[in-house]
Amino acid sequence: MSKTQVQNEESEEAPPSEPLAEASRWRLRRSLALVGLMGAGKTAIGKRLALAAEVPFLDADAEIEAAARMTIPEIFALHGEPAFRDGERRVIARLAETPAPFVLATGGGAFMDPNTRKLLKERCVVLWLKADVDVLVRRLAKKSDRPLLESGDRRATLAALIERRHPVYAEAHLTLDGGEATQEEALLHALALLAREGLAEKRDPAERGPQ
Repeated sequence: MSKTQVQNEESEEAPPSEPLAEASRWRLRRSLALVGLMGAGKTAIGKRLALAAEVPFLDADAEIEAAARMTIPEIFALHGEPAFRDGERRVIARLAETPAPFVLATGGGAFMDPNTRKLLKERCVVLWLKADVDVLVRRLAKKSDRPLLESGDRRATLAALIERRHPVYAEAHLTLDGGEATQEEALLHALALLAREGLAEKRDPAERGPQ
């Protein structure tokens, strides 16, 4: 497993801006799946990576909501977490069939499922966006759409999730440590890591990616 450090303070839901000049015109050699806890930046960095490489961005949580025709908090409230996890498993299996390359942002618990974990590791390069509890608490302080954080102390809940999930996330092919920098800076670090591993390369400026 390869590991690098980068800092990323902005919330993962922030809309993508145009990528920095250094981040544009890239080619991904394989599809990329982002894993990590809520607040780690999977959606924000995923959108930027997909934009830089001109490949589809897939959001597992958004696809689950579309398939269920309700929000994730509503699914938890009406059907419980087991039903949500079952739907999550099926949706990710479907998304993994998308013709490569693509960038997929997964929910925080998706990689904990052994079948989903095996599938993603076979079909994609799995990149773990790692963040410590202080960063996650700060980013999620104003969020009200995270069912696992709706009861009890948020810091204690996140600390418990870190203890349980980080050893499993560590099975990802690559790790990017989080911290305090901008999303565009995080994007550059992610592309540099992928390039060092031979998984991404710059395209000719005149070349366009998949349309």
